[in-house]
Amino acid sequence: MTQTQRKQIVGAAIVDSLTSPTKLLAARRTAPEQFAGQWEFPGGKVEPDEDDMEALQREVREELGVEVQLGAELEGPDRQGWPLNETASMRVWVAVITAGVPAALQDHDELRWVDLRDTAELTGLPWIPADRPIVDALLGRLVPVSELA
Repeated sequence: MTQTQRKQIVGAAIVDSLTSPTKLLAARRTAPEQFAGQWEFPGGKVEPDEDDMEALQREVREELGVEVQLGAELEGPDRQGWPLNETASMRVWVAVITAGVPAALQDHDELRWVDLRDTAELTGLPWIPADRPIVDALLGRLVPVSELA
């Protein structure tokens, strides 16, 4: 059985350091209505003329007004990354801000730096349901088990 090609979405897990991350930047959505007020990883659709990493750089620039350096990909369960629904999947990269100050410019009404060592704060946010497994995977990868509360 072949896997159906889904629309490719890209997302950034923006942290304060690629080598020793302690904080994650979360963004609260304003639209569409079913996701308004829920938290997500900044990012968006890949356009036909760009690769996934170029798309992520553009999306972060448009949504947050910052430039980022991409680190490792947080690999999902299939080759297109993390399934969001029947028609879309998201590839996620860990990233750090290299220029600018993040602002909620497009699609968000609040940004929040969340302490990765305070798992209750991070997992207590109302994440978009499809992003929640990515949050858990990120915690498992970035925070040593001995530090998890």
